[in-house]
Amino acid sequence: MKMASVTSDERGAVDRLLSDIAERLQADGATLAGIVKDHSHDSRFANGCDAKVRVLPEGPVIQITQDLGAGSDACRLDPGAIAHAVATVEAAAFENADLFILNKFGPEEAAGRGFCNAIAAALEHGIPVLVGVGSASKPAFDSFAGGLATALAPQPDAILAWYRKGTR
Repeated sequence: MKMASVTSDERGAVDRLLSDIAERLQADGATLAGIVKDHSHDSRFANGCDAKVRVLPEGPVIQITQDLGAGSDACRLDPGAIAHAVATVEAAAFENADLFILNKFGPEEAAGRGFCNAIAAALEHGIPVLVGVGSASKPAFDSFAGGLATALAPQPDAILAWYRKGTR
């Protein structure tokens, strides 16, 4: 089992980093599975909470937040859209992927839902898993991973070195 996590205190840094890593690896011919944040649009909200994700390797792009109106500070994540993204990833034939990427191990995964089954399926197929983990979800991720995940520095060179070391 090969699994790694990346954490940063800088808002949005891991999302950008994992999206860039996915682009670089795909340009190098790697076959990817999972999901990364789509950065091809500008958020309509001052807090940047207007998110779209791209299912790897080639889409679709799914809007995972909902418009709660001006002034709302509630969580904008759309549970139905998250479920759709999970189902889309799980329906993909990713058994031959070189790497599974999950942009964020968040509250759904911390509760044992979300992308947990997809992570397990990737690991069962011997596919390395790279996960972005926010500071608030770090204890839940560490429990989920059972101490078997490598914590990587939020730097492209560190991630690429981990990926290249022992990939099939």
